[in-house]
Amino acid sequence: MREPPLGHYFDPSYHSLAATVRGLNQSELVYEPGRHTKYSNAGIAAAGRVLEYVTGVPFARLIHDSVLVPLGMNHSAFILPADMAPRLARAFLWTYDGRRFDAPLFDPGVAPAGSLYTTPADLALFLSALFRDGAPLLSPAALHKMYDSQSGGGYGLGFALGKLDGLRAVSLDGATYGFSTALLAIPGGKLGAVVIAGLNGVNPVTSRISRLALHWMLQARRGLPLDDPPQTTALTPEEASSYAGLYGEGEQAIELIARAQHLYLTPLRGGPTQELRAGAENDLITDGRLGYGLRLIPRPDALQDGPALLTRRPNLRPAPCSPQWSPYLGEYGWDHDILYVLERGGKLTVLIEWYHYYPLEAVSPGVFRFPGWGLYDGETLTFTSQGAVVGGVLFPKRFSPGENGYYRITPVKPVEALREAALSAAPPPEKGPFRPPELIELRTLDRTIKLDIRYANSTNFLGVPLYTQARAFLQRPAAEALLRAHRELSKLGLGVLIHDAYRPWHVTKIFWDATPEDKHIFVADPSKGSRHNRGCAVDLTLYGLKTGKPLQMTGGYDEMSERSYPDYPGGTSLARWNRELLRRAMEAQGFRVYDAEWWHFDYKDSEKYGIQNIKFESLSKGIN
Repeated sequence: MREPPLGHYFDPSYHSLAATVRGLNQSELVYEPGRHTKYSNAGIAAAGRVLEYVTGVPFARLIHDSVLVPLGMNHSAFILPADMAPRLARAFLWTYDGRRFDAPLFDPGVAPAGSLYTTPADLALFLSALFRDGAPLLSPAALHKMYDSQSGGGYGLGFALGKLDGLRAVSLDGATYGFSTALLAIPGGKLGAVVIAGLNGVNPVTSRISRLALHWMLQARRGLPLDDPPQTTALTPEEASSYAGLYGEGEQAIELIARAQHLYLTPLRGGPTQELRAGAENDLITDGRLGYGLRLIPRPDALQDGPALLTRRPNLRPAPCSPQWSPYLGEYGWDHDILYVLERGGKLTVLIEWYHYYPLEAVSPGVFRFPGWGLYDGETLTFTSQGAVVGGVLFPKRFSPGENGYYRITPVKPVEALREAALSAAPPPEKGPFRPPELIELRTLDRTIKLDIRYANSTNFLGVPLYTQARAFLQRPAAEALLRAHRELSKLGLGVLIHDAYRPWHVTKIFWDATPEDKHIFVADPSKGSRHNRGCAVDLTLYGLKTGKPLQMTGGYDEMSERSYPDYPGGTSLARWNRELLRRAMEAQGFRVYDAEWWHFDYKDSEKYGIQNIKFESLSKGIN
């Protein structure tokens, strides 16, 4: 198994190595020993515990005294010393939905698997020991035994085995919260490279850099000119958009999604999402944080992937999620490592360790099996009343805001006091010139533009009315662009449902002053004003023209959670399809979605208008 039930990679609470390994007695064997190659933090932890048991010395102290000190690695440790903590590099986590935040710092019970605090200089000392044939720790025979393939696979003892420019190479990659490392050596040539990134999951980048560095070292040693690495370039937004869609069938099917000049590829069979860039031969090359080198050649209505021709297929509206999967959908785990359970292509799917999609196969009610490849090869996922159990690890069920009604916050101060202060305050001064305001009431443009103005009643995040009238206005160019989007959508039997548009500045100030600081990304700073205040932003969703009902989306309006991000990966295929349809329709008319809210769209000319603080009552009198 990959992780033990206690002290696992996700567990921020402390468990000794002994307790971690003892907890394995509660787990089920996934594969019999010697029958299958599979990465396992639990296995490495067990090996560390064997050392402790045989020597009677705690693992961290044993390695410090017998390995680190003899090699001169004086800035390395498996338990973080107090004097080393202030010198730790800052490290970050990143997510598919665009978030980036500080990585957590805790010692998991599987410490032998990847909890070495170290420096590039200390790792260079480790490489030097390899080039001395193991001295002063090992005999040459013992070290070279570590380079031998185990069970006929691509791994020795502690090293991955391979070739570089025809020479034997050994490598050791590391991945933990906020860090991705690559150590690569050509022992026979006494050449090595160490690459460390302060960002998690980017091992394809660190590994590529290390291989290129050694390739150049070998060229320099041989007196050859250094190769220029293959170059890729960014696509234009138009190019990225032209490639977006679904291609291929079955195990070879892929989805391409365009985001401005970026184009992202996700295999529908599962795996990570990778960025595509333009190659030098009118081709597309994966070149990003999670992969490099896959080559696709554009063909008419198809992409060539090696011998396979992946034909573009219609991106049809997905079927609703099967009711049997609905109880399982949601988020599980911890802030530093969320497990998403979603529906994708008619299959219950997980997104685990931030970047890896895996379709699940039903075994029995509430019990599913991972596919026979990847990080969790052959393991099971079981849903319980407490959450989702992967192997032996419980990912606790996370609360999803807004699931049981409208999203609410507890205001920092009473709203009425904030309202009084906001009405007596003045918007920030601005330097013009600005266009004269020309606010148009949206319902006058087309009666099928529907309104659900939550701020005119109590169904909003503050729970009290903020507007005295349920109306929506935009500056004329933005209003006309919205009308064009609405009419294009009507060809599909859909319309726009407006939650908010022009917003008087004093309401923006109420929102900011009422909202806790950690949620300020979801409200505008009144000292700068918002595009809502300029009459160039609209909050909206889609509804069916025949049913009059809103379409399903991945999260609720004004929900202050990650489910509101336009690229939030969870939910159902249908909800994500609806969200993407809304985005495409609005962006085609000059709007841009806000990074943290799928429903919020800003019009391109917003900077040409000044901040307004006109109440709706005044607009009804003809002041526009």
